[in-house]
Amino acid sequence: MTTQRTGWRNAGRSYDAVESSLTGAPRAMPSISLPRRWFDRRGGPAARPPCDHVRMDTGGSTHGRRAPGASRRRRVGSAFLTAAAVLAGLAALTVVVVVLPGLVVERDLGGARISAAERLGAVNNVRTTLVQAVGGAVVLFGAYATWRQLRVNQEGLNATREGHLTDRFSRAVDQLGSEKTDVRIGGLYALWRIADHSAHDREAAISIKAAFLRTHLPWPPQGQGQDFPAAETSINSVPPLETRAPDAQVALTGLGVLCRERRPDWLNVSYTDLRRADCDGLWLHHINFDGACLEAASIYQVNLTKASLIAANMRHVELGTSILHQSRCIEADLRGARMVRADLREADFSGADLREANLRKARGHGTTFTGADLRLADLRGTDLTGADLTRAKLEGALASDVTVWPAGFDAQAAGVVMVDDPGAEPSILLQAAALARNVPPLQSA
Repeated sequence: MTTQRTGWRNAGRSYDAVESSLTGAPRAMPSISLPRRWFDRRGGPAARPPCDHVRMDTGGSTHGRRAPGASRRRRVGSAFLTAAAVLAGLAALTVVVVVLPGLVVERDLGGARISAAERLGAVNNVRTTLVQAVGGAVVLFGAYATWRQLRVNQEGLNATREGHLTDRFSRAVDQLGSEKTDVRIGGLYALWRIADHSAHDREAAISIKAAFLRTHLPWPPQGQGQDFPAAETSINSVPPLETRAPDAQVALTGLGVLCRERRPDWLNVSYTDLRRADCDGLWLHHINFDGACLEAASIYQVNLTKASLIAANMRHVELGTSILHQSRCIEADLRGARMVRADLREADFSGADLREANLRKARGHGTTFTGADLRLADLRGTDLTGADLTRAKLEGALASDVTVWPAGFDAQAAGVVMVDDPGAEPSILLQAAALARNVPPLQSA
């Protein structure tokens, strides 16, 4: 032990010597007090002394140190408060059950004297009523606590669900920027699924699909190759949209399905290349198709209520039994279009080119055809009650005895040719055949 302490003193003097040689003045060493148990029997310090018992008299502050018994004191304090609350509850219950009934009976008696048995019965009755009231209060409090917990849990589940939806939405949008077609299709279907499960995200998903169509299929075409046939390419040489741009067809189909539960609002799909697109049975109401090319597209049984098709190219389009109620087809090119049994009520075809269009059995109540070109159009069985045919060209148009004209309109003076009515209309071709068939050349081209 003596040898070890001597070595430490020599080490201290050596340190002072080195410090003096560097700074010119000796530096005071901190005083370290070590307990005796830290030294083993051989006189050396133990291998790992407990640091909690080191006391360094360096003059520094001890602020910020955690007291060894702080956590234990907190646990003791928490247990004490819990015990106090339980005792207080028991005391209150004792007062209510034992003391309060007697006080209530004494107050109700007002000093009157009754037998001990009667008094005991009255006290028991009051006690029973109070116990029932306390029990009811406990049940109500338990019901409220359960409801509150369920509400907190539901809010937590909603927050988690919103977080998952946000992550899925971000991943789906990232997929749309991929160079691989199958990855983009997967992103479009993911957006579709998110919109089905989240009404809050439906409008955003619909807008993204519309933007996808505008950016990937602009009209006139800006790309090159088979997927982007030039504007002057014959329609019989253009493959169906689901073949040349399957991702765009998925976006269009998802758009038309999701719009069924969409609130009425304008959606911009203008100036898009939708030649030979498959739109059968979709809901495309309140959508802006201005300037778009829908040549030879299949739009059978489609809801186009209040849609805008101003200056749209709709040559050879299939619009059989579709709804164009209050739609705007001003200056649209509808040559060779098939509009059999279509609902054209209050639609506006001002300045539209309807040469060789088939409007048999169509309903045109209050439809505007001001300045429209209806030459060689088939109007057999068409109901044009209240239609506006001011300056409309009807030379060579076909009509039958069941065609209904506006009041005071002279069909013969307008050059309409009266022929026999064809009777019931046959069903259109199947979807695949309708999209792939070659359209006949127009006489008015």
